[in-house]
Amino acid sequence: MKNNSLLFVSLVLSLFLGMAGCKSKEKVTAKSEIGDIIEELPCEDKGRSDKNYFRASAMSTSSDLSLAKEKALLLAKQRLVTLINSNTKSVTDRYVNEREVSDAAEFEQKFENMTREVADETINNIVVICEKASVTKDGKYHGFVAIEVSRDDVLNGLDRRISNDDKLQLDYDKKKFQEIFEEEMEQMAKERGY
Repeated sequence: MKNNSLLFVSLVLSLFLGMAGCKSKEKVTAKSEIGDIIEELPCEDKGRSDKNYFRASAMSTSSDLSLAKEKALLLAKQRLVTLINSNTKSVTDRYVNEREVSDAAEFEQKFENMTREVADETINNIVVICEKASVTKDGKYHGFVAIEVSRDDVLNGLDRRISNDDKLQLDYDKKKFQEIFEEEMEQMAKERGY
């Protein structure tokens, strides 16, 4: 009798473990103290940068659908500007280190300021590549958005600004800068799985 009980328990346990190993095709949310945890956010995958585009995604919640969408767009734009600034800072640092720039600190400072201006300027050229909304049981709206801007828009904006600054133009090698910029875009794409 004891052996039969042990056999039955091990059979049930094997069956349970076998079922637990099978993956369901449905997306499931998990419960936590703060509410449901969403496994996958709409627009998140489309908001990943690659070697040709800077991209960002965001989500926002509001009791007003339009406001939820606007807040999500604003957050995505802020993330995009931060990404452009960060990437261009890496390019500038590498460029200054690889070239003999007469006053490296001044060049970097001017370039950093110019990058902020170009990033803000290119936000006008964004394209919304994904926009979705959902409503919760309690009547709140979630706005989801993903945006992108072409790396060429950023690069051309930088080039245009540099050509208007005589001092920066002295230490600027367009071909070398573009080469480093492309390498950084490739690296960013690899880090994001592209």
